[in-house]
Amino acid sequence: MQLIINYPSWIHPEIFPGVPVLGLLRWYGLMYIFAFGTAYFVFMRQVKEGALDTPEYKCTEDDVLSFFFCGILCLILGARIFYTLVYDESGYYWHKPWRIFWPFDESGVFTGFAGMSYHGGFIGGLLGMLLWCTLKHKPVVKWIDVMAVSIPLGFTFGRLGNFFNAELYGRITSVPWGMIFPDADVYSLSLDWVQQIVEKTGLAVPEGASTVILPRHPSQLYEALFEGVGLWAVLWLLRKKKPFDGFMACAYSFFYGAVRFVIEYFREPDEDLGYRIAAVKDAPIYFNVSLLNLSTGQILCLLMMAAGLIAAVAFTIINRRKKSRQSV
Repeated sequence: MQLIINYPSWIHPEIFPGVPVLGLLRWYGLMYIFAFGTAYFVFMRQVKEGALDTPEYKCTEDDVLSFFFCGILCLILGARIFYTLVYDESGYYWHKPWRIFWPFDESGVFTGFAGMSYHGGFIGGLLGMLLWCTLKHKPVVKWIDVMAVSIPLGFTFGRLGNFFNAELYGRITSVPWGMIFPDADVYSLSLDWVQQIVEKTGLAVPEGASTVILPRHPSQLYEALFEGVGLWAVLWLLRKKKPFDGFMACAYSFFYGAVRFVIEYFREPDEDLGYRIAAVKDAPIYFNVSLLNLSTGQILCLLMMAAGLIAAVAFTIINRRKKSRQSV
């Protein structure tokens, strides 16, 4: 019996595949709209609870809209630029920087912004929120706290967009929910380890075939569940119990980094980057042979976790000093 799942043949990156003009519409772009819309809904729910109100000021919807516009614009800029600087090692965008924000390839085919970095979006979005709060004279940490609770649920849609694109899939696996992605690498059936995976999963191999596509972890769905719904649920429950302003931003940074760090062990690193830190040299990226082999994403997640912890300690010290001064 075959103990794997075939990637659904009815799923296409395009919403209306083969239809003129409408064929340019892609699920990935639509998922971004859903993600931003969800974040806005969760943000406004907290605003209605009075999360941003003070005795002198009541948050308005216009404030929220301009805050989101600035944050989203800087998020997209950061995500795209960071990808071209960190994840693209071909040097293509260094020689042709005007193509960073050009949604067509050199043959004129619409590709959208193929290549966005979460960590770049995190940095860009944070800078955008800091800029807006500074220009509008709003309490930075309060606004970023509310946004930290609002963001994760939107990740669910972003990762579903990756799944609809059949991209960013995980490493080879023999678990029963392993999935055959149509564009994944093929491997020779002459290799012993390939034969073992085939036998363990009961993978049906056409007669006379010399190569096979092996099942992968659907890591996009892992991320949608744990980085999205799971992280949001934790932060949502903590939002009214935060010990100080800035706590939710610190919690978001630390917990997202931790969850993503673990999931990266199931997600295949970029082939051209491989492992940034390799305890086991020349280890294949399609298998996890050592927990000490770390990808680019994992290193960035460790930096996020460290930043969250350092910021939490700093906020704690600042708040204790404020309380001691008030008591005096």
